[in-house]
Amino acid sequence: MECVHVRNAFLSGHFFTFALIGLLGLSTPSAAQTALETRLPVLSDATSSAISLQSEYRLGRNWARILRGQAPLMHDALVYHYLEELLWDLVPHSQLQDRRLELIVLDNPTFNAFAVPGGIVGVHGGLVVAAESEDELASVLAHELAHLSQRHFAQRLEEERRNRPVMLAGVLASILIGAMDTQGGAAALSSTLAASAQAQLAFSRRNEEEADRIGMQTLTASGRDPQAMPDMFSRLQRNYRFYGQRPPEFLLTHPVTESRIADSLNRVSSLQRPSPRPYSPDFDLIRTRLQVHFSSQPGEILQRFLADSRSSQAGRHDYGVMLAAMRTGDLALAETHYRKLPDNWRQHLYTEITYVEWLLAAGRKAEAAEASQRLLALYPGSLPVQKLQARVMRESQNYTQATAQYRAILQNYPNDTDAWYELAETEGLLGNILAVHEARIEYFLLTGNFDQALRQLEFAKRERGLTASDQERLERREKEAQEIRRQMREDF
Repeated sequence: MECVHVRNAFLSGHFFTFALIGLLGLSTPSAAQTALETRLPVLSDATSSAISLQSEYRLGRNWARILRGQAPLMHDALVYHYLEELLWDLVPHSQLQDRRLELIVLDNPTFNAFAVPGGIVGVHGGLVVAAESEDELASVLAHELAHLSQRHFAQRLEEERRNRPVMLAGVLASILIGAMDTQGGAAALSSTLAASAQAQLAFSRRNEEEADRIGMQTLTASGRDPQAMPDMFSRLQRNYRFYGQRPPEFLLTHPVTESRIADSLNRVSSLQRPSPRPYSPDFDLIRTRLQVHFSSQPGEILQRFLADSRSSQAGRHDYGVMLAAMRTGDLALAETHYRKLPDNWRQHLYTEITYVEWLLAAGRKAEAAEASQRLLALYPGSLPVQKLQARVMRESQNYTQATAQYRAILQNYPNDTDAWYELAETEGLLGNILAVHEARIEYFLLTGNFDQALRQLEFAKRERGLTASDQERLERREKEAQEIRRQMREDF
C-alpha cells in the first residue's frame, strides 16, 4: 500500500491550471443547464434566470474543494467552533433563505472575509485579531451574510451577461489566490478591477451599500451594537498606513470610502441601539489564542503578555502568558499563569481545553484522558471537545476509541478535512487498510485532488478479502468521484 503523509495534498498542476483558467475565463452555466433552470425559476427571484439557487450551491461547494486544496486551513477546533457559533447566532436574524452554509477558516494572518455563492463563508484568522470586540467581528459576518441573502453573485452575473463574465470569475479566482498568497491575490485582484468598466464598479458599490444596510439590520436584530460596523470598517481603513501601497485584502474586495462610512454612521443614528450584552470572555480567549498563533516571535509576545499581566488583572493577559509559555516550552510558567486566571476564565470551556493541551504537552496523559472524558460527558456534541478527546485517545495509543471519535465528528462535519486526515492515519495504526483508503479518498475529494482520489480507489479495490458490500460501496464511490470531477470541469 502506498503511504501518503502529506496533510495539504495540493491539486495536480494540470488540474489547478485548468481550474484557474476556467475561473478567470468563464463561469456561466452550460447552455442546456441554463435552459433547464430558466424553465424552473425560483418564485419571486429575479436572479434565477441567470443562475438557480441549486447551481449556486453546487458552484460554491465545488469552488470550496479548490480552496481547501490550495489554501492553508485553520485546524484549531476552538477557533472554528467560536466563529461557527457566532455565524449561526446571526443567521436567524438575517434575510438568508437558503441556510446550507459552510464556514471555512483560513490560517492566514491578513484581514479578510468573503462570501462565495452557495453559502460558503470564509474568514481569515487575522480578521479576528484585527477586531477590537465581538460585535465588530460580527459586523463583518453580518455583511457577508447579506451578500449571500441578496444573491449578489447572481445579480452581478446577470449584469455581466450583457457585457462579459470575466470580471466576476476573476474576483472568485482572486479570492483563491489571496487565500494562498496575499501579495499575489492583491495583484491579481487589482488587475481584475482595473479592467472592469465604470458601470460594473458602480454595480459593485450598490452591492456593498446594500450589504452594509442589511448587515446592520441583522446586527441590530441579533442584539448587537450597529455602531460596530462603521467602527470596524474605519479601523480597517486606517490600517492602510501599515500596508504601504497595498491595502488589506478585505478593502480590495469590499472597497470602503469615507462616504460609505458616513452613510453607515447615519444609519446607526436612526437605529435604536440595544443594551450592552453581559460580558463573556469568548472573544478575548479566541483573539488571544490567535495572537499567539500568528506571532512569528513567541518569546517576544510572551514578554509582552508578562508585562501586561503585571500591570493589569485582565484574564486575557494571563491566558496569553499561558499560551505563549506553552509555545516556548516553559510549561511551569504556563501552569503558574493558568492558576492565576479569574474563576470565570479558568472554568470556561476554552480554557479547560487549553489546560488539557497543557497536560498532553507535560506528558500527563492519564490526567489528560480523565479531563477530556469529563468534558465530553458535559459537552457531548462539542466539536473542540470531540477533537480533543480523539487526540488524547490517539496519543494514549487507544486507537480504537480515537477512530470512533473521529467518525462521530464526521457525522456532523463531513467536510472536515483535518478529521478525515487524522482518521486515515489512526486507521493505519490499527492496520485497517481498507478504512485508510476510504478516509484518504474522502480527504482527496474534499481538497479537489481527483487523481489521487481515483488512485486510492484503485488501491482499495485491489485489497484482498473484500466483501460484495465493500465492492459495491467502492464502485458507488468511484462513480460519485467521477461525477464530481465532471461537475468541476463543467463549472470551471
